[in-house]
Amino acid sequence: MALPDAFLPLMDLPSSLQERLQQIETRCRDALVQADERAGREEMDPPGEAWAALSESRRAALARVLAVSDFAADVLVRHPGWLAQLDADAELDAAPDRATLDGWLADALDGVDSEEQLHAALRRFRNARLLGIVWRDLARPEGHTMWDTAASVSRLAECCLEGALDWLEQHLAPRWGLPAPCADGTPQRLVVLGMGKLGAGELNLSSDIDLIFAFPEKGTTQGGRREYDHQEYFTRLGQKLIAALDAPTADGFVFRVDMRLRPLGDGGPLVGSFAMLASYYQDQGREWERYAMLKARPVAGDLDAGRELLESLRPFVYRKYLDFGAIESLREMKALINREVRRRGMDENIKLGPGGIREVEFVVQAFQLIRGGRDTELQVTSLRQALAHLPELELLPQAVVDELEPDYVFLRDLEHVLQALDDRQTQTLPSAAIDQERVALGMSHDGWCFEDWPALMAHLGEARERIRRHFDAVIAEPEADEEDAPTETPEGREAASRRVPLSEWRALWRGELDDDEAREQLAEAGFDDVAGALRRVAALRQSRAVQGMQRIGFERLDALMPLLLDAAADSEAPTVALERVLPLIEAVLRRTAYLALLRENPDALEHLMHLCGASPWIAEQLARHPVLLDELLTPATLYSPADKARLADELRQALTRIPEDDEEARLEALRIFKHAQVLHVAASDIAGARTLMKVSDYLTFIAEVVLERVLGMAWRHLVRKHGCPQRHDGSRATADTPAFLIVGYGKLGGIELGYGSDLDLVFLHDGALQGSTDGPRPIDNSVFYTRLGQRIIHLLTAVTPAGALYEVDMRLRPSGNAGLLVTSLDAFAEYQRHEAWTWEHQALVRARVVAGNAALGERFAAVRGEVLGRERDPATLRDEVVKMRHRMREHLGSRADAREAGRFDLKQDAGGMVDIEFLCQYAVLALSHSEPALLEWSDNMRLIETLEATRHLSGEQARQLHDAYLAYRDTSHRRALAKASGPVEEAPFHAHREAVTALWRAWLEPAADD
Repeated sequence: MALPDAFLPLMDLPSSLQERLQQIETRCRDALVQADERAGREEMDPPGEAWAALSESRRAALARVLAVSDFAADVLVRHPGWLAQLDADAELDAAPDRATLDGWLADALDGVDSEEQLHAALRRFRNARLLGIVWRDLARPEGHTMWDTAASVSRLAECCLEGALDWLEQHLAPRWGLPAPCADGTPQRLVVLGMGKLGAGELNLSSDIDLIFAFPEKGTTQGGRREYDHQEYFTRLGQKLIAALDAPTADGFVFRVDMRLRPLGDGGPLVGSFAMLASYYQDQGREWERYAMLKARPVAGDLDAGRELLESLRPFVYRKYLDFGAIESLREMKALINREVRRRGMDENIKLGPGGIREVEFVVQAFQLIRGGRDTELQVTSLRQALAHLPELELLPQAVVDELEPDYVFLRDLEHVLQALDDRQTQTLPSAAIDQERVALGMSHDGWCFEDWPALMAHLGEARERIRRHFDAVIAEPEADEEDAPTETPEGREAASRRVPLSEWRALWRGELDDDEAREQLAEAGFDDVAGALRRVAALRQSRAVQGMQRIGFERLDALMPLLLDAAADSEAPTVALERVLPLIEAVLRRTAYLALLRENPDALEHLMHLCGASPWIAEQLARHPVLLDELLTPATLYSPADKARLADELRQALTRIPEDDEEARLEALRIFKHAQVLHVAASDIAGARTLMKVSDYLTFIAEVVLERVLGMAWRHLVRKHGCPQRHDGSRATADTPAFLIVGYGKLGGIELGYGSDLDLVFLHDGALQGSTDGPRPIDNSVFYTRLGQRIIHLLTAVTPAGALYEVDMRLRPSGNAGLLVTSLDAFAEYQRHEAWTWEHQALVRARVVAGNAALGERFAAVRGEVLGRERDPATLRDEVVKMRHRMREHLGSRADAREAGRFDLKQDAGGMVDIEFLCQYAVLALSHSEPALLEWSDNMRLIETLEATRHLSGEQARQLHDAYLAYRDTSHRRALAKASGPVEEAPFHAHREAVTALWRAWLEPAADD
């Protein structure tokens, strides 16, 4: 059937493309005439009728597609009947899903019995599907985006890989046999890993597919006419698979296959066993191979085995620490690309040129390599998904992602149009005017309307400029930022006049200056102990550890040291800061990713100097646990400790990323979390951003959150092994809710934790005396709870690479060290009622539930209230409290010579912290029977406020105790951060001490004033 005149509308096309489209229409008419004649002979529907029946909108879309794409025109001239088929299958409007594709390919391969026929069927299938993909990309049905095009090409590649592999396995089985099963009996198949954009599911229209072939285990084939070693079998099979897709025939190709990303590239074996791949990446894997493996995904063959392989390689790809060394590798890769671009005059290449596709990919993959080990949300192959996570993780501002994502989409859309012209893998802008018009037309969609080539180029230039700016912000050399520091303001010019150039610090570090020059430079930079600073720098440079460093590690140290010396000079006390930071540098010489972290983040280096200069305790913590350096990267959280709810959420998220059965990793994560959160508190303390009370609150919150999580871990561990214990009322505890309490005493109970405080704990349970657990390996309740307590202590005190969580003191439990480790609440109550000493009731004043079952916690509070609220004989109580306090002063207070020298033990001497604590405890035991408000609190500050509110202390007396206690504790905190110990100068505290002593005598030793 002849097409009507003016079949293809021309009015919406540029005049320069109308003549071209008329020529293509003529070719299509001729092809349809021949196709209709052939259909008539074969008694089939003539394709010309389907063309003639196309709606106006379809014709307009067809005109657009044919005007832009020679590939589409050539396919439709060769196969005019395909248009009707695509239309009937709705493939012009929506991409078929994977199951539909697999079904179509299975039909296409039905009856194929030779490799030649396989090649032909695969190529026809691919060309038909790609025609639909090009149509949708250029015609843009509603809702269609670049991502849909990329996903469609990726699905097509996976379908063709799997279809070809399955056919080849069956076709070759009679001759070659099939691989022997794995040791566990599961069948073996080839594992095909998709790399690059195939692994990401984001292929471009005419992309190569990067593959790696692997197989699980060695062995020999079975069931064929001859046996093959698995290595030879899978190599031959891989070669056949490549030829099925890559070999050019009269029908073209399916996908070009690139195998160069495999271990050792073209010089290595085509296929590797899992063991060989694991050994290679562990021993020889290079940085660029980590970059490549970010995208690895099983795409054909044994997908489950492929996922197991990639899981085993995950530690190679994603480091547990923040790996800023990856940026150096990315810089080197980009520098190589830039040199090649300049050499070949490829600046206009929209993939490799400045501000191109590759720079967006580098930005995203830099964060994946650096942080993917810690932020597991980034362990995805899709660039789109990874980019979306960056604002959530506060790695890039949302505004930056809102620019990068549409600019990347624009470049990928442009890439697709360039490749749709002639089904060629190209990212180079055309020079011919007619091709430029075709590209401008192809890019006019989704709100973009480019009247001509210059308009398209203007938009492209703006997009590339934005991408280049964001790329430089992430990948640029830190030294460039230092050298380009602004000097246009008076302050900037003054700082520049004082500042020693980095080149001079580099010369000093390398020992290129003579002693006089080096001393003069250090003196001008503000170092007061010039000789000591010079000696320490030289000692580091000449140390055996530095001399024995590998090349990459030494290069990182050599790049960092000028920046470090410069940062030290900028600190308030350069000599002190340098002295405290150098032990940290020595500690990480074998973990050079931390050297890269400091080099790549000058702000982090500045925070490091400030914190170490202010506190040797912080410097020591960082040297002991270098993983805490990561915290310096986010000042917003470094100086703003989290409240309890946020702490619990952050710890939950951190542990969610770790399998529950990986106890070692979970313990390590707990310790890193605790150390990091304490560092936040100390940093805010030094910055003056938190009051003393808040500092103790935050340190206590950290302990409570950790204890709650440790209790949950220990409880689930015991329940999995032994089942749930029986409660005292005969019911069963549940797997999710421990029938258990952790009671905090001392500073933990009193919400007064300091840096390095241990935890005074008592464990209580709700188990039936004669009960047992209900699991496959039941045990008595008493054994269950004893093991639970032991496991909690183990989890808290076990030493891992990140140290221990807390030191634990259990001596305040009933009967002390002679008593049971874990006690039932009923037994605890009986002990407190009938056996406990007065000092144990004093300790109970500071006791409160810090983790465990809420209902059981209410019962504990009732027992505590009953015991403390009992009426006591005032004289007897006073006598026992005073005797205990005198005994403590005698054994724990400062020595006589220290007191004579005007020294004062803040905690134990008369008039110190413990006197105030004993006063409060005495008041609760003596008065709470008539003043129940005193039973509400376990901390001294609110007890003092309550005594004032109930008029047992005057306003002046309460203020004196309040001020003295705060002064003592604040000084204790400061001394802990300064690593100071022993008595302090008494004079600054004399007035506080006198006030406390006066109140002590009035309340507890009135006879002393007689």
